[in-house]
Amino acid sequence: MNVEQNMQKAIDNLESRLTTIRAGRANPSMLNGIMVEYYGTPTPIQSLANITVPEARQLFIKPFDRSTIKEIERAINEANLGITPTNNGEMVILTIPELTEDRRREYVKLAKAECEEAKVALRNIRQDANNEIKKLELPEDEEKKSLDEIQESINKFNKIVDEKYKEKETELMSV
Repeated sequence: MNVEQNMQKAIDNLESRLTTIRAGRANPSMLNGIMVEYYGTPTPIQSLANITVPEARQLFIKPFDRSTIKEIERAINEANLGITPTNNGEMVILTIPELTEDRRREYVKLAKAECEEAKVALRNIRQDANNEIKKLELPEDEEKKSLDEIQESINKFNKIVDEKYKEKETELMSV
């Protein structure tokens, strides 16, 4: 059974979702999921431009094709990042504003919600695995041993989720 693999996928998913919660510092991953209309086709912003971090609170988005600057700006505005893009004719510049205390707390709540979602996913994986084991009609001691192993796995992965939350909370609350 690939219970551990599925649980690891849930953790990987959590990590990628936590990186999109910004901490007052520029991070190219905050643009993940932003699609730009490119010749009628929604295209990931990373496929259309180089994204660099020249300073802690700035992102430079230099498109490979200058004609896409307006589309990139529009896509960023529509993504509701809370950041207004500016352009200098060659690239789009995002200046990340300093986070207020309230905004930081809001992001911590968001991180907590993401972590809770990951724990629910882990519980669902455990439930499915437990049901699979019960279907196998193993001898009682083997069944108990298998169920205990799955419980150990979920305990281990829940600990990882808690650690990820603490890391993100520390990152968000440090000024």
